[in-house]
Amino acid sequence: MTTTSAPPQAPRSPEAPRPKRRLGDRVFAGTTTGAGVLILLVLAGVAIFLISEAWPAIVAPAGDIPGGKGLTAYIAPLLFGTLLAAVIALLVATPLAVAIALYITYYAPRRLASGMGYVIDLLAAIPSVVYGFWGIAALAPALVPFYGWAEKHLGFLPFFAGPASATGRTMLTAGIMLAVMILPIISAISREVFSQAPALHREAALALGATRWEMIRMAVLPYGKSGVIGGAMLGLGRALGETLAIAIVLSASGGITFNLISSSNPNTIAANIALQFPESTGLDVNTLIASGLALFVITLAVNMLARWVVNRRADFSGAN
Repeated sequence: MTTTSAPPQAPRSPEAPRPKRRLGDRVFAGTTTGAGVLILLVLAGVAIFLISEAWPAIVAPAGDIPGGKGLTAYIAPLLFGTLLAAVIALLVATPLAVAIALYITYYAPRRLASGMGYVIDLLAAIPSVVYGFWGIAALAPALVPFYGWAEKHLGFLPFFAGPASATGRTMLTAGIMLAVMILPIISAISREVFSQAPALHREAALALGATRWEMIRMAVLPYGKSGVIGGAMLGLGRALGETLAIAIVLSASGGITFNLISSSNPNTIAANIALQFPESTGLDVNTLIASGLALFVITLAVNMLARWVVNRRADFSGAN
């Protein structure tokens, strides 16, 4: 009877010693970790402050809240106006920003493209008060004839029911002004995403006889879709929190309405806080802070959604 012996096992190689981290690497890693933790602590501190200061208004009787109808009835029109202005800005700015990004990336000559990109990025550096003065002095009067035409020919739609504002200080004017303000954000992110579209995909589309637009439609836009959405969400976060420009341009009277060309417009949360806070005391201040808490939650949710959408680009497996 023969027995088979197991083959001899190869000797285990000794584990390589881990490289010792240099002092500079440890300091840099600790600094970056501390910065990340600090940001989280600041964000948590802001949230705790808002909740603690808004709590008296949250638990207060409805009759003690300004307007006498409770906190929900006070915040709801402001929240509606905030979302309405931001959505108008997003609908106007996103197609224009994508078109500008595509032109600069794939159509414009190199010298013109660099200059245009620089000028568009400069729009983000203009202070809000300048946009507000431009909106009330130039944009609003320029839109008054259009509002009269819209009331006459499109008055059957609730958005243009009228009566048309004689000053142009309407929700549509505020939305268009916000669109100009968030245009650089969406355009910059879209340009970056479009420029990183896989070169092999673009060259293959052109080699197969596709026109430049067909190449963009088949190879560039599918790759950059998530980046465009993320940029639009970041622009939406900027539009939600805009304060001074809206306070200057918008003629607010409260209430909830979809009429975009009349003088009766809902206010926004940020503009209402800026206008009412200097003269408020006691529970009125807590009510304003409670509305700020609602804006904080919405803005945080929008930016988290934008970050999630942008990070999905890491899952794209294409050749560069």
